[in-house]
Amino acid sequence: MLLVDIHAHLDHPAFKENLNEVIIKAKDVGLKAVVLNGVNSASNRRILELVKKDSILKAALGFYPVELTKMTVNYSEEISKEKIDIDQELEFMRKNKEKFVAFGEVGLDYQETEDRKIQKEGFEKIISLAEKLKKPIIVHSRKAEEDAINMLVSSNAKKVVMHCFHGRKSLVKLGLEHGFHFSIPVNIVRSHQFQMITEMANLTQLFTETDAPYLGIERNKQNEPANVVYTIKKISEIKKMEQIEVSNIIYQNWQRVFE
Repeated sequence: MLLVDIHAHLDHPAFKENLNEVIIKAKDVGLKAVVLNGVNSASNRRILELVKKDSILKAALGFYPVELTKMTVNYSEEISKEKIDIDQELEFMRKNKEKFVAFGEVGLDYQETEDRKIQKEGFEKIISLAEKLKKPIIVHSRKAEEDAINMLVSSNAKKVVMHCFHGRKSLVKLGLEHGFHFSIPVNIVRSHQFQMITEMANLTQLFTETDAPYLGIERNKQNEPANVVYTIKKISEIKKMEQIEVSNIIYQNWQRVFE
């Protein structure tokens, strides 16, 4: 099968000892692309180095929404408290536009912070740059699904992928009507939310992801890109289609949106 994982965090310490094995397993099951999502300045830079290890690894640069309220880096102990200006970081992204395939992980998160103004301002800037560079945007929207969808709609954003979306049906419907894509994680095997999104969406608006090392098949069990095979299997069951047909359509989505 031709498989893609559009949201993983292989720069996470959980993969420090076995990253090579994880990449080999991913390739063995058919992964053609694993998109590593940045969560802050240091992560963005690690990812740009990491994707040099193998051609299936692709970079997405961004900020976990809460990071926009802190803006600290962690290159080394000596400068771990240095403040970073978001405009300078976006300029870094612009200058390195040929080295990454999408903006991610970006968006809004109201669960971990009440500072919504800074998050919205940062998200608006990222949406704007993504549109200028014509790159997809991989969106985190925890406890902020309505605001995230509305901001994307009002911005007339074109290439949108809603990552691990937990919004209500009406918001899923609104996103689909505006041509947004939804990425389905491995825990669809036990999540009614992702099963519902899969039922609602046409396959041409779905992607597969792992969010590795998070959202595994079992709770508290480390996830990895090779596990997208379980997502494909569950989507196939819901859509009553062959797994190979499902994987081919999702791979075509990858080619259309990311390449």
